[in-house]
Amino acid sequence: METGDTGSTWRGTTGQRRTWQISCGDVVDRDRQLTVKVVQGQVVLVGPPGETAVLSHDQLVQLRAALREAADQAER
Repeated sequence: METGDTGSTWRGTTGQRRTWQISCGDVVDRDRQLTVKVVQGQVVLVGPPGETAVLSHDQLVQLRAALREAADQAER
């Protein structure tokens, strides 16, 4: 497991990863997570239950990378 500077957690290895967890906050600055998954060829984005996800620039960069990689895997 690798952990980026922004607190994002990447599970698996490049080319085989099926779940990405991105640290974020909510509107009152509590720590939360977004999860990106590849399930049966589809990309699933799971946000904090009942919350709004607030992302810093660095967290947004991590989310963009996770979505891009998940989309590539979903096409396979």
